[in-house]
Amino acid sequence: MNDEGGFVDFFWSQRDKLLEQVGEHAGITLLSLLFAILIGIPAGILIVDRKRAASFVLGVAGILQTIPGIALLGFFIPFLGIGLLPAIVALFLYALLPIIRNTYVGITGINPVEKEAAVAMGMNKQQVLFRVQLPLAMPVIIAGVRTAAVINIGVATLAAYIGAGGLGEFIFGGIAMNNTNMILCGALPAALLAIVADQLLSLLQKTSKKGKRKLIPGSLIIAFCVGLGYGFSETNDNGMVAGFTPEFIGRKDGYLGLKDVYKFKMNSVVISDAVMYRAAYEGKLDVISGYSTDGRLKAFDLKVLEDDRHIFPPYQAALVVRNNITRKYPELITTLNLLSGRINDSVMTELNYHVDYLHESPEKVAGDFLKSSGLLMPPRTGTKGKIRIGSKIFTEQYILTEIYKLLIKGYTELDVETITGLGGTSICFDALINDRIDMYPEYSGTAFLVILKAPENISNKIFTDREAVFNYVKDEFNKQYQLTYLSPIGFNNAYALMMKRKHAEEMGINSISELIDNTSK
Repeated sequence: MNDEGGFVDFFWSQRDKLLEQVGEHAGITLLSLLFAILIGIPAGILIVDRKRAASFVLGVAGILQTIPGIALLGFFIPFLGIGLLPAIVALFLYALLPIIRNTYVGITGINPVEKEAAVAMGMNKQQVLFRVQLPLAMPVIIAGVRTAAVINIGVATLAAYIGAGGLGEFIFGGIAMNNTNMILCGALPAALLAIVADQLLSLLQKTSKKGKRKLIPGSLIIAFCVGLGYGFSETNDNGMVAGFTPEFIGRKDGYLGLKDVYKFKMNSVVISDAVMYRAAYEGKLDVISGYSTDGRLKAFDLKVLEDDRHIFPPYQAALVVRNNITRKYPELITTLNLLSGRINDSVMTELNYHVDYLHESPEKVAGDFLKSSGLLMPPRTGTKGKIRIGSKIFTEQYILTEIYKLLIKGYTELDVETITGLGGTSICFDALINDRIDMYPEYSGTAFLVILKAPENISNKIFTDREAVFNYVKDEFNKQYQLTYLSPIGFNNAYALMMKRKHAEEMGINSISELIDNTSK
């Protein structure tokens, strides 16, 4: 499933984008690190003679560092929005513990005789601190800064999920599309940045041991200026900003198609699906990619722009099942097809809305739907075998997975294991053909373009024909991969560009072409 071509060729073709992301990554890391130094070192000094305060401050800093990076980033979005600011704040908090702790340990670890000698020479408390304690503790303090720098460079890759840029854009895009070259283009420079930062700070640490301490403030000032320059290099852009998921960025029926067919040139950021819709609603993003049946369309009052040049093919949802499973358990076909034609676009949007906006669980929404449709049955024994159902990492897939789970448990003697959140299309499909899962919901347009990579002569001929695309996918899945593509569920979940409805109406934008014309003025 990897893109063709060697890593060197891919690296060279992406060199401009890569250089930009290295700058963004370095800027985010340097700014957060410098702010952590400005707060962490004074905090460490203040708690030196206060044992209770030391225990509390170090405990709080330790707790902050145990919080998963993506969770910490997500926590700040409602207060700080998306982009650079929440990323810097989150990384700043991550860097505090090693800096505060090493400052405290470095000062308290000094031989008391040194302090007593300074006091005997007539130095006051402030003079003892700045002339004796801090110089002697500086190697330990810089060791803490080294630790914080390496941690922050790694965690900063997550900043791409909230539109802050950096090397995470390559990494998450590569994961979504199972593109090893893309993953390496993000991971290797990030690792190199960590090594370079560690070695530079190591030199600074050795300098502090040799007594050349006047170089340290100067080095920090230079680093701060470099970080400030990189970190805010693109914040003065007053044009419209688009937010796209990592998978959308790398797809022909996504960003690549927008650039090729619509000549799309809007400033864009890579962002997680989890925060993208709210960012559009709050005006942090002007345009986003999304799905035409997403419940957040209703929740955040977003308008789908007409694809007037037809880059998005039909996306009929259907379940893909391994042939050996249908042969082993033939009753599965009848059971799974109970859902065929049952869910249209508006029903799927409503189901998604209940999870995304009303915060009901996918299990509850699935059960309520089957009950209202007269399909819900009590679970049987599940002693005949186990079926593994996979899903991609978005709401609709979770709901469909739960619906199929309830159908199988209610109409057969089979048990079910759900393996959800498998990331992008390529990861899900690879899990299927490598016998890690037995089935998962897929979309005909995605299968047509991303998995099968239909030849151009076929694609041009049937691209917009819903039935032709579905039949092609069904036949080729069986022929090439020994997979059964079941009857369509009933809804068409197409990729789409969308805007906040009020914003679109104010600008008079109804289609993607009108968006392009508006932004090119």
